[in-house]
Amino acid sequence: MTPSGSPRPRKVPRILVLGGGYVGFYTALRLRRRLGKQEAAIVVVDPRPYMTYQPFLPEAAAGSLEPRHVVVAHRRELEGVDSLTARVTQIRHADRTVRLQPDEGEAYEITYDHLVVALGSVARTLPIPGLAEEAIGFKQVEEAIALRNHVLSKIDLAASTWDHDLRRRLLTFTFVGGGFAGIEAIAEVEDMARDVVRYYDSISMADLRFVMIEGSTRILPELGEEMGGYALEQLRKRDIEVHLSTFLSSCVDGHVVTSTGLEFDSATIVWTAGVRANPVLQESDLPLDAMGRLNALPTLQVALEDGTVVEGAWTAGDCAAVPDLANPGSYCSPSAQHAVRQARHLGDNVARALRSAPVEPYKHKHVGTVASLGLGKGVAQVYGIKLRGWPAWFMHRTYHMAQMPTMNRKVRIVLDWTLAMFFRREMVALGRLHDPRADFREASAPRPKPTAQPAAKPAGQGAKEPVAV
Repeated sequence: MTPSGSPRPRKVPRILVLGGGYVGFYTALRLRRRLGKQEAAIVVVDPRPYMTYQPFLPEAAAGSLEPRHVVVAHRRELEGVDSLTARVTQIRHADRTVRLQPDEGEAYEITYDHLVVALGSVARTLPIPGLAEEAIGFKQVEEAIALRNHVLSKIDLAASTWDHDLRRRLLTFTFVGGGFAGIEAIAEVEDMARDVVRYYDSISMADLRFVMIEGSTRILPELGEEMGGYALEQLRKRDIEVHLSTFLSSCVDGHVVTSTGLEFDSATIVWTAGVRANPVLQESDLPLDAMGRLNALPTLQVALEDGTVVEGAWTAGDCAAVPDLANPGSYCSPSAQHAVRQARHLGDNVARALRSAPVEPYKHKHVGTVASLGLGKGVAQVYGIKLRGWPAWFMHRTYHMAQMPTMNRKVRIVLDWTLAMFFRREMVALGRLHDPRADFREASAPRPKPTAQPAAKPAGQGAKEPVAV
């Protein structure tokens, strides 16, 4: 009781969601729908103030979709949820404290009652000479925009030079990693380039060289040998070089060297060779497995190796080792299909826990896999049914459009696709977009003072008339 005799206000538990991607966004959305504001305060932390729907990045890079339409703003769609734009640098669950670092200003700490770790994954890079300096990643919308502008600008530059070796280098585009991200990216970008060269009299499709480097013996292993083989065949029919059982050894200054001895120069190197759990998890006192992922129970609760629940800690998605009950002995794959469903289930379980109700295990049988191979082309295996060509491409678009959150984004995406049926893609490279102050810096730079010129000699004292060449 307070001194006045009135009851003390009950503390509203704080649920802190680390990460605003698939899992973080959908978990916060589910929690807000399940819990009233008097039951829980929900806070989402992410370095970006939006969620990126990654399966649409290849189409954004190819100009089939407006990049802004493949992201969803946290503050607009997560009504009643606090959003903090900052990076997580440390997790101290024993103290129920997380340390955050915003892009500007000093770091600070935030406390919580329940923690949802949805930090996802980062690109899995290797200590390959030249990789950090030359390669472009493909996990964020900024990278998709940069890749589009980069490819278009290289084609522009190639059309403006007579140096054969430089031209060959500018028109060579290399992608490393034959999973979904890499295959869809190279297929969509090659499709875009095919449209672009129609406007260049000096460049033909034969001048473009697209190279895929993959370390395993096949591409798209999730689709099985038959459908992966079909995808490989379709890419090679489009003169895309696919080098299997091949590893990137070096790419210093754009000079690509592979484990099989293949060497060539490439002005574009895109790295899509896998992901790993967010390394910030190493800066926590939560239990991790050998791959750096959080140990999790099927209920999506963080647990010790012996199965003891870590109270108040929850996880899902790419940063979590969640047992796959539909396939005993394995873990859920790092896919959007699992992430979205796990997030909704996680939101329900946290709400149950706050209401002292029993939590339930997550179980989902994988319905299948779809992949785009460019406009009107695709491959899919859904409920055991194998689809190729246009039907698979249509299935790919339909599935991902349905999974895209908010009606606002669904409508905008459908409108983008509809307009693309009647109008060609925009082929303008906004190269200065990534350094918008370049022209202003150049204009503002101090001009060198002109050097004094020797006085002209009077006529007849050694002066010569200019000679026409």
